[in-house]
Amino acid sequence: MSGAFTKSTARNIFYGGSVFFFLLLVVLTFDTMKSLPKRDHRENITPQVVLGKKLWEDHNCIGCHTLMGEGAYFAPELANVYDRFGQSTEAIVAFIQSRPAEGVPGRRSMPQFNMSTEELEAVAAFLKWTSEIDDANWPPNIQG
Repeated sequence: MSGAFTKSTARNIFYGGSVFFFLLLVVLTFDTMKSLPKRDHRENITPQVVLGKKLWEDHNCIGCHTLMGEGAYFAPELANVYDRFGQSTEAIVAFIQSRPAEGVPGRRSMPQFNMSTEELEAVAAFLKWTSEIDDANWPPNIQG
């Protein structure tokens, strides 16, 4: 091999690298498409979970909390809140109900949304459903 780096060599490296990474993309795409159906649990969606998701969006919970790493980082991650509260939807409902109407003095905290018991149970059902998603062990610790 000569010490000169020619146009032909550069072109071959470019085309070879392009083909390699395109094939890698195709393989990873097929692997992902093969594994996603095993992780799906849409059959567990109930009307209560749908209502909880709607309330989650209406109250802009994602504006402060993260859910599976998506959202704001002001408040705790909620993808594992069901596990953090001892796998109890009642504990989640009680925590949300316990928020003071005026917040905690001296700091910004979660407001009291004054939801009905049915709405609170729906939010808790949504968070329970979210915790059952196969999220490849994210977040990596129970605290979120």
